[in-house]
Amino acid sequence: MTVSPIKFGTDGWRAIIGREYTEANVARVASATADWVRSENPQEPKIVIGYDTRFGGELFAKVASIILAKKGLKVLFGKGVTPTPAVSLAAKKYNAEGVVITASHNPPDYNGFKLKARFGGPATPVQVKEVEKQIPDYVEVPPQHQFDELIEAGTISMIDFTNEYLSEIEKSISLDAIKNWGGRIAHDAMFGATSGLLKRLLGDQVTELHVELNPGFNGRAPEPIDKNLPEMPNLIREEKCALGIANDGDGDRIGMFDEQGNFVDSHKLLSLLFKYLSQEKGENGMMVKTFSTTDMLDKQAQKYGYPIKTTPIGFKYIVEEILENDVLVCGEESGGIAVKGHIPERDGLYTGLLIAEMLAAKKATLSDLVNELQIEFGEHHYYRDDLHTSNEKKDAFVTSCKNSELKEIAGYRVMKHEFTDGIKHRLEDGSWLLVRPSGTEPVLRIYSEASNQERAKENVEWVSSFIDTSFN
Repeated sequence: MTVSPIKFGTDGWRAIIGREYTEANVARVASATADWVRSENPQEPKIVIGYDTRFGGELFAKVASIILAKKGLKVLFGKGVTPTPAVSLAAKKYNAEGVVITASHNPPDYNGFKLKARFGGPATPVQVKEVEKQIPDYVEVPPQHQFDELIEAGTISMIDFTNEYLSEIEKSISLDAIKNWGGRIAHDAMFGATSGLLKRLLGDQVTELHVELNPGFNGRAPEPIDKNLPEMPNLIREEKCALGIANDGDGDRIGMFDEQGNFVDSHKLLSLLFKYLSQEKGENGMMVKTFSTTDMLDKQAQKYGYPIKTTPIGFKYIVEEILENDVLVCGEESGGIAVKGHIPERDGLYTGLLIAEMLAAKKATLSDLVNELQIEFGEHHYYRDDLHTSNEKKDAFVTSCKNSELKEIAGYRVMKHEFTDGIKHRLEDGSWLLVRPSGTEPVLRIYSEASNQERAKENVEWVSSFIDTSFN
């Protein structure tokens, strides 16, 4: 019998339900997780666990919980669907490691297994490796009735992590200021774990979209990017909303819209928060961004006199900086943002509310604040495409880039190469293009930033065409 290898990616293990993502494989990962937790906290091994709205989430969470409990851990199990930031907050509160059964923003046929550390954020790369190397070839899948038996025995406890999470938000965000501001907020939960939560905090000020239970997500990946949110612009205009907030399947990422129904990407949200917290609230600390994130943040850091650090792509690398340094704002291109004073974790709901608080405090529209940034630091526009190709073409092109053989892109000379994560090409017109190969699929992730949207798109499309025609 061939044992399927289980590898953790940028943020957890993810696989297709019923193919690699099975009860048997979840049991294997849970067994290794139990060994890791016991090595981290041998005196009082404890773990919190939650799940999102994906198909089979509760079933897989219970399988994991039974394995964890039978290996000697005290298991704190989230009541009902629970956002990832709520599990991370619980890990910190209860001084426990954590697990979230979620595939985050992946398509609906996926599920996954995220690891959380007791400091309240993603397990570090070193911790993840410890789990990965201990995964056994086989673990017997326990019968479901054992879950109720372990609750009766007191080994598994049910706790409402979501209520605790909302209570924490009420302490740290000025909800009264947002209510007094009065701007209507459209919230697209994308059928995910934040469904109904913004309305619980702000009441009728919120107009909801896609909050019903739908494990298939209407066939669309619950990733809060412009193309996946086609209903939001019309909803904002029809309801005369001042702001639109969208969250991914497990609630740790954000996409936003201004009052005109225009999408505002995470690059601009990071820049707005950096300015608001440092220049207007007078808070100190460094800016941390990933390699694929906007250059505007570097220009801001230079002008404000704040330190800035660039990490490889993946929030687990940002967390290492948070643990070692005083970090004010941090985040990544994919919509994951964290700020000082909250948990060291991406939190889409918290970020959206913080932006709303900023608009209330400044009595301004989101489009006005974005325009102010672009007047002050120049226009920065972003484009990304994931090119599906063959492994042969992918490997050949990456080798060429690593050898700095690409001298020109879309008619502009390449002036410099950077290799923090993938290969970034800096061009003579001030734009840049980043190429990152997927570690598991025949996919090249191609990113570009330029002074206008057309140039950013031109860079990406030129490289995609070049790969297709030149690497046969």
